Amino acid sequence: MTRNLSLFVALLLGLAAAAHAQRPERGGGQQQRPELFEALVRCRAVAEDGARLRCFDAAAAALEQAAARRDVVVVDRAQIRESRRRLFGLTLPRLPVFGGGSDREEEEEEVRTLEGVIASARQNDLGQWHIRLREGGLWVQTDNNQLALMPRAGQNVVINRGALGSYMMRVNRQPGIRVRRQN
Repeated sequence: MTRNLSLFVALLLGLAAAAHAQRPERGGGQQQRPELFEALVRCRAVAEDGARLRCFDAAAAALEQAAARRDVVVVDRAQIRESRRRLFGLTLPRLPVFGGGSDREEEEEEVRTLEGVIASARQNDLGQWHIRLREGGLWVQTDNNQLALMPRAGQNVVINRGALGSYMMRVNRQPGIRVRRQN
């Protein structure tokens, strides 16, 4: 799973670099779209039906080949939201593919709370909890607060984003402990 996450993050960083290279300077208007997409859109302006169909066929084939090579990745808002939820708690750069720009609507969709179910829980030598969620992710306690009841597999947790990159986890409705995501 760690290898898959590493590959996913590497893919995202590559997409971010490509998107940044296509972004116009500040004040220059909207972010530019990939050339393959623009070629497809330009086909609409072709007046003659046969030529327009050939244009669409060629542009669609080029876009499909680029997607097969992973030069272009197409995602919808639902996929972006799901990826944000899965990456909740990880420190990543602000990527345009996940709304890393200044679009207010994207900022409003930012994940601030994650609800999950404990897959396993154990304490280290310092008495701090290591809690793995069924949905993925290992969360490690960073403070010395004690939980009245030991976390167990199957219990619900709620993790809230706090100030300055901190996170608070409530296990089975107990008072929160400060945590950070390890993977």
